[in-house]
This record gives sequence, C-alpha cells and structure tokens, in this order.
Amino acid sequence: FSLHPELAALVARKGSIAIDGVSLTVSDVGDDWFEVSLIPETLSATTLGLKSVGDSVNIETDILARQVERMLAVTNRRSGS
Repeated sequence: FSLHPELAALVARKGSIAIDGVSLTVSDVGDDWFEVSLIPETLSATTLGLKSVGDSVNIETDILARQVERMLAVTNRRSGS
C-alpha cells in the first residue's frame, strides 16, 4: 500500500494498522509505502478480497504512535522548537 510520507512515520514494522476497518500487522514499511500479509481467510471474511491494485482504502495508524506524535508536538511547541 502507498501512503503519504507523513503517515509513514506512524507505521512500524510488526506494528498494527487498520485497512478499511480490518486490523492487520505491518510486515514491511518504507518512506511512503507499507506491506501486510493477507491470508485467504482474511480475504474471504472481509472486503479486502474485493479490492484491486490502485483502489482507495481507509487507513488508520496505531493509536499509540499517534499519541506519541501528539505528545512530541506539544513538547516541541512548549520548548519553542
């Protein structure tokens, strides 16, 4: 999957990510992309099996990563960085 580089900072290898509401584990990540492993059961039990390359999906990053980013932003604002 490709994603905006700002979101890529919130995605970690072996971390959690939700695609169209399906919680998955990230198998690899780059500057503007990530990969997950999809087993046949997941493909048949969710709408992910209906997706084609290039389709848009909703991506939700890990809540802990978002909280850490928020806390760092607040700290940087307070310190004037």
